[in-house]
Amino acid sequence: MTHRRVVAGLTWRKFVPSVLHGSEVKGVCGIAGIARIDGNDLSQEADSLLAAFAHTLAHRGPDDRRILREGPVGMAFNRLSLVDPDNGAQPLVSADGKVVLIANGEVYNHRELAAGLPGVRLSTGSDCEVLLYLYQRDGLRFLDQVNGMFAFVLWDKERQVLLLGRDRFGIKPLYFHRNRARVVFASEIKALFSDAATPRRLDWNRALGEYDMNATPVFAHGRVTTWFEDIELVPPGVIVELSLKDGTSAEHRYWQLPQPDATSDLSDDEYATVFRDLLAASVADCATADTDLGLFLSGGIDSAAVAALAPGSTLQTFTALTPGTVLNGDARGGHRTAELLGLPNHQVLIGSDRLPGPQEWRDLVWLAETPLVGPEIFYKSELHRFARRHFPDIKGMLLGAAADEINGGYTPQFAGEGGDWDDFESNLRDLYRRQALERNPKLGHWWEHNGVPLLNDAAIDPSTPYADDPYTGYFTWQYRTLEQYNVWHEDRTAAGVGTEARVPFLDHRLVELVARIPARRRAALVWDKRILREAMKGVLPEEVRTRPKGYFFYGEGARHTNRFFTRLLAQNGAELLEQALSTENARRHLDADGMRTALGELSRSPNTNNVELLLRLVNLGLLDVMTAQLPAPPVEAAPRPQPVELRVTDWDQEARDIVAQVVTEPEIPRQTVYALADNALLVTAPTLPDTWFVVVDGGFEYEISATDDAAWLALLRTLDGTLTLAEALTKTGVEFTDVAELFHEALAVGLVTARSDDGEPAKR
Repeated sequence: MTHRRVVAGLTWRKFVPSVLHGSEVKGVCGIAGIARIDGNDLSQEADSLLAAFAHTLAHRGPDDRRILREGPVGMAFNRLSLVDPDNGAQPLVSADGKVVLIANGEVYNHRELAAGLPGVRLSTGSDCEVLLYLYQRDGLRFLDQVNGMFAFVLWDKERQVLLLGRDRFGIKPLYFHRNRARVVFASEIKALFSDAATPRRLDWNRALGEYDMNATPVFAHGRVTTWFEDIELVPPGVIVELSLKDGTSAEHRYWQLPQPDATSDLSDDEYATVFRDLLAASVADCATADTDLGLFLSGGIDSAAVAALAPGSTLQTFTALTPGTVLNGDARGGHRTAELLGLPNHQVLIGSDRLPGPQEWRDLVWLAETPLVGPEIFYKSELHRFARRHFPDIKGMLLGAAADEINGGYTPQFAGEGGDWDDFESNLRDLYRRQALERNPKLGHWWEHNGVPLLNDAAIDPSTPYADDPYTGYFTWQYRTLEQYNVWHEDRTAAGVGTEARVPFLDHRLVELVARIPARRRAALVWDKRILREAMKGVLPEEVRTRPKGYFFYGEGARHTNRFFTRLLAQNGAELLEQALSTENARRHLDADGMRTALGELSRSPNTNNVELLLRLVNLGLLDVMTAQLPAPPVEAAPRPQPVELRVTDWDQEARDIVAQVVTEPEIPRQTVYALADNALLVTAPTLPDTWFVVVDGGFEYEISATDDAAWLALLRTLDGTLTLAEALTKTGVEFTDVAELFHEALAVGLVTARSDDGEPAKR
């Protein structure tokens, strides 16, 4: 069914969205389009392409769909309505008909901005309409005072230019491909692939060299990778200007990270006060909607701070209940925080037996459009699906994301175990130096003799701005990581079910405050997020405010997460891995035998880093397959099992039952031969007869008490690579139930390994 309507000289068509596949309503705002940049107009043939764009992005916007084509420009818009659901359809057109806009996102301070436009009367309830008149007044500086998260395409008919822009952190995506004749653009890459003239080639070389892909800790700066050849991503804080007359282009940067302010005289308390006020204002902005909002609540201070500052009493909170979050305390922390703040909390059960099938995993990878899909993205996707199904009026989800990257959450990790701020800075300098020497390897000889530096770091890389201040390089690296991974997957997992992710910690005023902290004040303010912890005094209960940083699914329960995703790869005869290896490009870049061997070793002894690295390579191969033969749009994806809630009233009393329902230990084959890993050695000393040590790679890693852990020690001493587990248990008289937890853990960390089929010990 099609309606036609004329506004300000433009004709667009409104399409009533079709019934979506399955029982879920899907979508969040999606924009797409095509423009001639060679001085010609679009032909009528563009209509079918615009319709294909809109259908591919239907999961992003179930509330309204519009198609526009006039002259050289065509636009498609799918809308999710959080502000003024009944009055805010796009494209938006200026009163004089000279400027046209489609936008995805929210302008939080639109009322304040509109008040500064005397004589301008807004004709819709859309918060993005104000952008039209700011542009007409300020030109390319029109975003300077805008606060929000957005991606937009603006057509200036009079100047015959197209502007593509994004917010300061790239919270909202916008991709494009251009050739000499035209440009196509869209909120997601998969929509661009609806266009037969857009290249569909995975960028293997750049993907394999991406530091976030191979988990290499380096100061990664510059543009992120889109994973596909000839697909560009509008940089955050940038407006791309394209001429529709001759195709020339220019980039205009309207924002960048500020430098430290060495002249600041704010005290620590004053910094914390300003931080609290800015965060409260940002949370209030993000909580502005004419629909219900939810919150993902973990056990950490980040989401707890957002929960405490969020206005209203109807906020629903959601926590991932996985084996990892149960055993490392994160899920209990989320439950306790909600209890202390008086908020309802839903523990979404994602137990050991909730294994996604191969097709479900392919659908998730295609939705996310990144090989970085892993545990976090899967778990958050499940949280979104639960919230959307059981609370369909929730269209916006508040998140605590980005607080770690911006406010120093990873500083203790980079300092090393037991380290302090000085160790953190020292390790940053070492990291910077190693990276600089890779670019100038001949100077590395100066470090090979005495083991002490004989050159200044500036001599290695004189052009860098970070030699004297590696922390600024670290901060810039974290800013890039946010775009490459964090905001990318937060957008896709939310968009997959028609929800908008809202990130209060990515308010540019808040980030600017932290970025400007003088070097001499950093130890007091950004070590272990002290600025946030101090800001939350009197706002959060002390047990939450001072709770040590935990991890979403790492920590004590990490082995269950590793085993879970190893099982994912191994199921159905390693179906996902074999499909990932099926293309010519995959066979050219990946060692098939090596990947199969790695999966076999992981099946015997899952290891955190190895599982995720192998999974990323498999995802890359799957994307290559799906790029060659496009899957159906996300709205047509097969239904997935519905997440369920485990209702928890008193965690401490119900703890045993919670663990039993969430955590399932796999059966350990008793007829398999096990041994200490090749790089592990069990030793003791005559002066310490009651204490044994496990030495790994020459370092003392584990201590075992011969009194308290007698059964475990006896079994370890017997696992010599010749006896099956059953034989070793019989020889020592040990009951497996007494050592099961330790045995599972030893397998997970690679301390104990199973013999492979060829009789050789599995590598760690």
